[in-house]
Amino acid sequence: MFLAIDAGNSNVVFALYNQHEQKWSNHFRLETHAPKLAAQLSKKVPVYFLEHSITPGDITSIGFSSVVPEINPLVLDFCTSFFGVAPYLIQPDSYHKLPISSLRPQEIGTDLMCNVMAAWTQLQSPAIVVDFGTALTFTVLDQQGQILGVSIVPGLRTAIKSLFLNTSKLPDVELQMPVSALGKDTIHAIQAGIMHGYTGLVSGMIAKIREELPFDVKIIATGGLSEILTSLENQFDIIDRNLTLEGLRLITESNGAG
Repeated sequence: MFLAIDAGNSNVVFALYNQHEQKWSNHFRLETHAPKLAAQLSKKVPVYFLEHSITPGDITSIGFSSVVPEINPLVLDFCTSFFGVAPYLIQPDSYHKLPISSLRPQEIGTDLMCNVMAAWTQLQSPAIVVDFGTALTFTVLDQQGQILGVSIVPGLRTAIKSLFLNTSKLPDVELQMPVSALGKDTIHAIQAGIMHGYTGLVSGMIAKIREELPFDVKIIATGGLSEILTSLENQFDIIDRNLTLEGLRLITESNGAG
């Protein structure tokens, strides 16, 4: 089995890909916070594999994408020790063999490269990839598979956390779409502002990007929160929660490490 490890700013996501069945399974996540991560790796990962009857020897290759460089040695050392497999770390040198390209490979996050690699492989056509993560990102791919540009704004959870941490009376709230855009209490008011506000933000960004492009594009949504803004469903041609993981796998294989 192939093990994908996607380290983002909030979580390190693990998932298994069965090459024979060609499907993803066994998604689990750890907190990215470096002081906690070493303990989580040594305690939670072995327990998870034991509980799901998966042995370390079942893992034949590992692909690793990270936008948090300071945790890379921890993850690399743990995988080499526990699985007996050295992970393939995706970095700018990984992109030379791909059908996609970026004008600034040193600046673009590996997670975004994974997204567009999977989108291009799936569609073979221009696309906007909307990733609902710690940051909400819009990545545009042209007819030749080149990344034209990226737009970045704070993600949904990041926006709510910012309100909670930077105000004295506003509570942390669940991400739920309220019926009305007019809040009847504090929690409803925050949900209305964030959820309906982000609905308008995403719609507006897609419309603005399309306005600037001389060709039509498909819209792909991914990320853990991609299905929460239900009113946006008609904006997306595809919603694929595994898009980043699939791109991670494809980039690893393209470099002969899968």
